[in-house]
Amino acid sequence: FFFFNDTATTEIYTLSLHDALPICVNGSGKHNNWSITTDDGINLLDPGKTPHENVQFLMVLTCILKAVDEHADLLRESAADPGNDHRLGANEAPPAIISVFLGEQLEDVLEQLISTGTATHSKAGGVLHTGVKRLPDFAKDATDRNRTSPFAFTGNKFEFRMVGSRDSIAGPNVVLNTIVADAFSQACDVLEKADDFELAVHDLIKEYATDHQRIVFNGNGYSDEWVAEAERRGLPNIKSMVDAIPAITTDKAVKLYESFGVFTKAELESRAEVEYEAYSKMINIEAKTMIDMASKQIIPAVIKYTTQLAGSLGAVKAACPEADTSVQTELLTETSALLSDMKVALAALTDITEKTAGVSGAEAQAHAYHDKVVPAMAALRAPADKLEMIVDKEYWPMPSYGDMIFEV
Repeated sequence: FFFFNDTATTEIYTLSLHDALPICVNGSGKHNNWSITTDDGINLLDPGKTPHENVQFLMVLTCILKAVDEHADLLRESAADPGNDHRLGANEAPPAIISVFLGEQLEDVLEQLISTGTATHSKAGGVLHTGVKRLPDFAKDATDRNRTSPFAFTGNKFEFRMVGSRDSIAGPNVVLNTIVADAFSQACDVLEKADDFELAVHDLIKEYATDHQRIVFNGNGYSDEWVAEAERRGLPNIKSMVDAIPAITTDKAVKLYESFGVFTKAELESRAEVEYEAYSKMINIEAKTMIDMASKQIIPAVIKYTTQLAGSLGAVKAACPEADTSVQTELLTETSALLSDMKVALAALTDITEKTAGVSGAEAQAHAYHDKVVPAMAALRAPADKLEMIVDKEYWPMPSYGDMIFEV
């Protein structure tokens, strides 16, 4: 029931939904809704009213769990870009840890299969109580929703929520299609040789559900407890793009892609080099932009503000020596100290950026930008953020987030 041809499958459809404001600020992302149908339009991820009895659905579902568990690193890499390093796990996007949300109903069905070998019932959706008397109660979907999950089952499809807002959905879908095709292929190898097909399907569903239950997580993906639990389960936590890129050139990945004619080893190595270079170029551009903003806009603006403070302090003291000028003195002292910190951090970033640009080798240079330039950028931003909260808005040279969101 599944036909795989290079990077596309006739039965797989995808839909990209953007979770972004008209003005895209850091953190906006994209949800890639993914499902699979037969060539005559039957959605294989439709659980029906009694999913515990839907053997075909359970077989497809557990194959997907197997695929995601075994190739979590490839899925993470498919959503890797410099912006996502800041977004993922930042309490407004899924964490960098790949896990699958199934909802109470399907998790219960799998637990029955794992513990007893047979699923005999499915939980109903129930009622969602709003707590507002003037509003009616709503029917609650048994699959529910979990915004903290990177790969969530939502009714009759999966929602991959890690994709960056500016990124193409082609990469993640190539990965999804290929890893699921691999899981289906392995299942077919078993089932085609089975003497008792129904028994073999039942056993395979139980085996996959048991072996890959570690990838299922319905809780709060933002919590520190989940990070510790994911580590205990052995799930990868790949926090940066440069750490994610090697996933596409492992022996496992090369074998996977070459077996389905998707990519050759040389093509995967080329992609890795291009991604390392893209990361370096992006961080280099951001660092140089930051240097330009700090040196030509922020520091001059702060100097103007401190000059005004000093003038105010002198004028008040001259007009009334007995007046309390502690506020002006404190602001002038704090602002001047932060201005000094900013100048030191700016010099450090300028020096590190120049040295990193000369590092040879795409991978080595990308790691240098990640390990040295990015922390130097954060060090420069720290005093700038504090100064933004002190300096008069009239002097600050650029719009704040509040300006962009509410005043544009």
